[in-house]
Amino acid sequence: MKKTITGLLAILGFLTLFSSTSSANEGSIAFVGARIIDGTIANPIEDGVVVITDGRIRTVGPRSAVTVPDGAQIIDVAGKTIMPGLINAHGHVGGTLGLEGGHYNTDNLLRQLGLYARYGVTTVNSLGGDEEQGFALRNSQFGQDLDRARIYVAGSVVLGDTEAKIRAEVNRNADMGANFIKVRIDDELGTAEKMPRNIFDALVDQAHIRRLPVAVHLFYLDDAKYILNSGADLLAHSVRDLPVDDEFIDLINNKDVCYIPTLTREVSTFVYESEPEFFSDPYFLKEAESAILEQLKSPERQTRMQNSRAAAGYKIALEVAMANIKALNDGGVRIAMGTDTGPPARFQGYFEHMEMQMMVDAGMSPIEAIRASTGVAADCMGMGDIGTLEPGKWGDLIVLDANPAEDIENSKTIASVWIAGNRVPDEGR
Repeated sequence: MKKTITGLLAILGFLTLFSSTSSANEGSIAFVGARIIDGTIANPIEDGVVVITDGRIRTVGPRSAVTVPDGAQIIDVAGKTIMPGLINAHGHVGGTLGLEGGHYNTDNLLRQLGLYARYGVTTVNSLGGDEEQGFALRNSQFGQDLDRARIYVAGSVVLGDTEAKIRAEVNRNADMGANFIKVRIDDELGTAEKMPRNIFDALVDQAHIRRLPVAVHLFYLDDAKYILNSGADLLAHSVRDLPVDDEFIDLINNKDVCYIPTLTREVSTFVYESEPEFFSDPYFLKEAESAILEQLKSPERQTRMQNSRAAAGYKIALEVAMANIKALNDGGVRIAMGTDTGPPARFQGYFEHMEMQMMVDAGMSPIEAIRASTGVAADCMGMGDIGTLEPGKWGDLIVLDANPAEDIENSKTIASVWIAGNRVPDEGR
């Protein structure tokens, strides 16, 4: 399944590379002198060069080994660090505006994709709630003039109480051109009914008939094992009820399925019981709207969250999720960065940097968190032309003033963001 999807996307990328005509960045751009973290398992390149031609990476390597094309625009990045743009393997680009829903339209989607991009998040895998406008933006992003975050889409979160209804909804999303099929297997801390397993099995079967991978919202370890044995392709949240065991680690590795922790999703369920520390972070405040912050700081809202059973439950669940990251990482499981940002009070762009910090706090090294947020995330999504700084891939990168491999907090020192070789506009900073 994954190899088929990756192959199709690679072919699409190849055809796009040679079929594009004019663009904002026609010609070559050479970034010269930076430390280069390429998103693969390779060591960083010191005093490196990245050349982008017509939106795609042409060459990467040490300055001593790279010949810059005649006529290229030279950008001096000496003393800086270049890394691939961040990839959120589980986000949402939808109808949220402020703290409200119901605003699903192209302008609002573009606002969110611009916000993600300014924070260095150059691709978002939008897992659910996607409508025609989102599909249209996905379809329009394969040109050389792109300067906002890329979006991939799942369509609706598939629901239904019979196999026939489930198969019909899978087909509807597939007919629209979905990249994933998204489903929830969760009882919301005992307050809702989970999808029956026979219905889930039908969903996986129909998705695979349509050659689409299945991304699953889950909570419980027992469900996670069942989901893996049923053939699901992506675990879109952490196991949060129990410590993962050797059986689960062996199973997820043998199935070659990726695991997306979404730690900041848990944070968002309880953090507004008081004023969060990040409300004073200048990197957060550069894009935050004061009216939204005032609503989140209201005594009434804080009291409701302090008294919320769900908030208390998810606070405990976060501790389990954090411990499970270390066990899974030590066990060789592929972990991809994802946040579930997009719903109200899950701040797009900023939470991705918080997520990386939390992954490091949970036991991953900074370079492992970077790879989880770039090359590994792209591989987990089956996207073969993004995620790493390698020849032929899209020129999506971040220029940083400090080295995030030394301190993941340095992922916030963004000097500029580039998508398909186009500099992302700075407005809103």
